[in-house]
Amino acid sequence: MSAAVSERANEASAAGIEAQASRWLERRHFGNWDDGAQAEFDAWMNASSANEVAFLRLEAAWGRTGRLAALRVPGETKAGAKFRISPMVMGVAASLAILAIVGVTAGKMLLPHGQVRTFATPVGGHEVVSFADGTRIELNTDTVLRADMTTDRRTVWLARGEAYFQVKHDPAHPFTVFAGDHRITDVGTKFLVRRDTGRLEVAVEQGSVAFKTTDRKAPLQAALLSRGDAVVATPAATVMSKLSGAELENALTWRRGVLVFKHTRLADAAAEFNRYNAVKLVIVDPATGDRLIGATFPVNDVERFARVARDVLGLRVIYRDKEIVIAR
Repeated sequence: MSAAVSERANEASAAGIEAQASRWLERRHFGNWDDGAQAEFDAWMNASSANEVAFLRLEAAWGRTGRLAALRVPGETKAGAKFRISPMVMGVAASLAILAIVGVTAGKMLLPHGQVRTFATPVGGHEVVSFADGTRIELNTDTVLRADMTTDRRTVWLARGEAYFQVKHDPAHPFTVFAGDHRITDVGTKFLVRRDTGRLEVAVEQGSVAFKTTDRKAPLQAALLSRGDAVVATPAATVMSKLSGAELENALTWRRGVLVFKHTRLADAAAEFNRYNAVKLVIVDPATGDRLIGATFPVNDVERFARVARDVLGLRVIYRDKEIVIAR
């Protein structure tokens, strides 16, 4: 099949899915909705990630416009009448939900069908991987990620560490990140995923992602996250919050090779530094760990961190093999 024919087939498939999603959205808002309809809808959503993404994208656009109900087109005028949503309106909604992502690509790559490639960074490492579809992934320190990026599938698995995703939106081929029991599906976006032992963090810088977990005990099973939304999932709880622009920026400063701390506990700052360096900072007592620090450091400058602890906070600094001990 030629590239042009394949592209037309993908567009037709995406258009069909968008039409189905539009009908489901119309039915949920204006039709008769009962347990049977819910069961049919759940089956359709679970049948394909493309279905789920298309519906969530249209539903998000619906919520953002706030005026679509006023633009509905009556199908009947008597009592109990059903309504249909104007195709033009749904087109506007879809357009509002799509954010163009433009990135500079270097070393473009499209893996052969069925080939999964692993990317890994060492402690203190930073790598940018670019794919032929325009998607870019930045790997932070000590990160392991597997990618299955073909003309038919766009799936990655984050085994550990942290990665920043700039995804080229393709409704026919959703981009999905698996991290343990959790799944993050692109709805046209830039987002951050960090996976540590027993903890997952997701933060959205631009666009939207669909967050979902297979852990049936989790209090938050699924959510649509938009700009500034963040989720922290642990075995004990799943918490969703809203980040300010400054907080989002600080979460991504590692992309510039720096760590920014603002009124941060010394113990937390040291733990963050330890992700990037072979020489580890050791905080020996809780009172020292509770001291607050505010500064910007290069990710690999442990010595500067130690000097600030000594000269600004008045703490003792003891140098040992592969350790810098900080105490009162």
